[in-house]
Amino acid sequence: MSEPISIDFSAMQDASGGFPPEAFQFVREGLSHTVQTIHGAEQIEADESQHVSGQELCLGLRDYALDQYGRLTRMVFRKWGLTETADFGRIVFAMIDAGLMRKTDEDNFDDFVGVYDFDEAFDPRAVN
Repeated sequence: MSEPISIDFSAMQDASGGFPPEAFQFVREGLSHTVQTIHGAEQIEADESQHVSGQELCLGLRDYALDQYGRLTRMVFRKWGLTETADFGRIVFAMIDAGLMRKTDEDNFDDFVGVYDFDEAFDPRAVN
């Protein structure tokens, strides 16, 4: 039986800029959604490469957020302090530093910067 992973959540919060646990959970769940969307369930079950780029993750998180929160997405994100796609990168890299996610040599924080504008992507008037 393996030892449970000890997670220093306060260190992750400090490293990311203080986002709440719900934001980290959202990114973890959104990563799973994105990987499944891009690679399919068969590849996940086979434990093959599941890598997605920062831009792909941002787009997947947008879709996942709209699925989960619909017109309330912008309000939920504001409550969590998420204002731009770079915030996803801050959370991801804090999770990488904590050993909860992996990255390739090609991955970097800049992959998350300016992928889309939150006000446009989550405009409640445009969300079905």
